[in-house]
Amino acid sequence: MTAHLAPDAKEATVGELSARSGVSPSALRFYEREGLITSRRTAGNQRRYSRDTLRRVAFIRTSQRLGIPLATIREVLGLLPEDRTPTREDWARISECWRADLDARLRTLRRLRDNLTDCIGCGCLSLATCALANPSDELGERGPGARRLVEEKDPSAVKSCPETPADAAGAVS
Repeated sequence: MTAHLAPDAKEATVGELSARSGVSPSALRFYEREGLITSRRTAGNQRRYSRDTLRRVAFIRTSQRLGIPLATIREVLGLLPEDRTPTREDWARISECWRADLDARLRTLRRLRDNLTDCIGCGCLSLATCALANPSDELGERGPGARRLVEEKDPSAVKSCPETPADAAGAVS
């Protein structure tokens, strides 16, 4: 029988959180080890997650599907308040943190799509005009990997996230 999380429940067991979120218990334990979510322990050493962990897990899963690294997800989740359930405004504020990153990813994907459109079925017979070719490895001097399709870091992209509480605490005036 699948564990069900009651609508008025303030906490969830790992099984209830797993059933409600669709994330395996082992993944939830991994997220906890990685500092993405937290739980309290009962006297019997069982995990209990606050109800708002459901939203955090959904945020983590969606972020992962977008290709955002766990380290970045952890950093942004660190901006959420720990003393209360995050509000809609809290979530809106942190979602802005990687708007520029997602925009850059979209530009890269569009460029990849546009360059590949001409190559479908060509078999790379026209290396002189192929946007994917790199005659004489001219781009090798700029570093490893694909250089034409991989967008360089945009110097105009400004980090739009506020400092994490740890950054602010460690700042020297």
